[in-house]
Amino acid sequence: MEAPNAPQQTDIANIGEFGLIALMRDTLGHASDDSLVSGIGDDTAVYRVGDDRVHLLTTDALTEGIHFDRAFMPMEHLGFKAMSVNVSDIAAMNAEPRYATVTLGLSQQVSVEMVETIYEGVKEACDAYDVTVVGGDTVSAHALSLSVTVVGEAQEDDVVYRSGAKVGDKLCVTGDIGASYAGLKALVRNRQRMEEQGEDFQPNLDPFSYVIRRHLAPPAQLKTVRDWADAGIKPHALIDISDGLASEVHHVCEASEVGAQLYEPALPIDPETRNTATDFGEDVSIYALFGGEDYELVFTIPEDELDAADPQSYTVIGDIVEPDDPEHPVLIQRADGENVPLQPGGFDHFDDEAPPQS
Repeated sequence: MEAPNAPQQTDIANIGEFGLIALMRDTLGHASDDSLVSGIGDDTAVYRVGDDRVHLLTTDALTEGIHFDRAFMPMEHLGFKAMSVNVSDIAAMNAEPRYATVTLGLSQQVSVEMVETIYEGVKEACDAYDVTVVGGDTVSAHALSLSVTVVGEAQEDDVVYRSGAKVGDKLCVTGDIGASYAGLKALVRNRQRMEEQGEDFQPNLDPFSYVIRRHLAPPAQLKTVRDWADAGIKPHALIDISDGLASEVHHVCEASEVGAQLYEPALPIDPETRNTATDFGEDVSIYALFGGEDYELVFTIPEDELDAADPQSYTVIGDIVEPDDPEHPVLIQRADGENVPLQPGGFDHFDDEAPPQS
């Protein structure tokens, strides 16, 4: 029986991940440090270190049973992915990663050999992104977890935020989208069939090799950021795709106080992602808009500045516009010509109805 006058306890799922972040921000209050350029609310925090230089700080965690399943996540890929998702946050600010710390939560089921393999993946990512691991921690835990913090750096004027989108900008995305979720679908089905059929099951994942790789070991788009620097390109707004394209576009629009018009036929989707959706009898646009974990970059930029970019590296998927309806700032034109509001759906760590991650 509940005690009289007991304080109300609210389920976190009722407010979701971003509601929880807003609560934390309100509880902590506004930072008064003059060296802090940007705190909670973008892909990374940004603070000045002198001579027009800034450091960027980000952290992310992968937890067994929420973000990955050891039944089909190779430990080397886990180490690589944990680094990639953090480097992706630095890239999403138009900056360079430099140093990292790694914290491992180790359950009794984790062996020394598994830890060594995880760190082989971490090392592979460090070599790919020019990052140095400078410390960390290991703790006992009920489930395997891997938390990474990355520090990046940039000239202060080079940093790009979510809040810079301007009406008239083109809305673009790098690479292709929806592949990570397609890979997750294939892996989950393979695990289910293995559990049902046991030793008689003969898996055939060859038709899903690309999407599985995109899910298990997604690359951060740091090369694109470096190419932009070489070409003198600086987007107006920038964000990476972790929770899903629809969610990220809404973040940009909210931060920039603009609207967006997307065009469904323009979404860049790999043929293998399309084939996977067809195999599951599902709409591939759902994968592209809401699947998440692609770690591609969404950016806005004036059309005439796109001429300096490699045309193979991005796709124009829409326009930044004045919102006609503040309640529905993002619209998407379907293949049949119907223009409908695009809801900010995507993966929420505290939503029981959200699609499971690996």
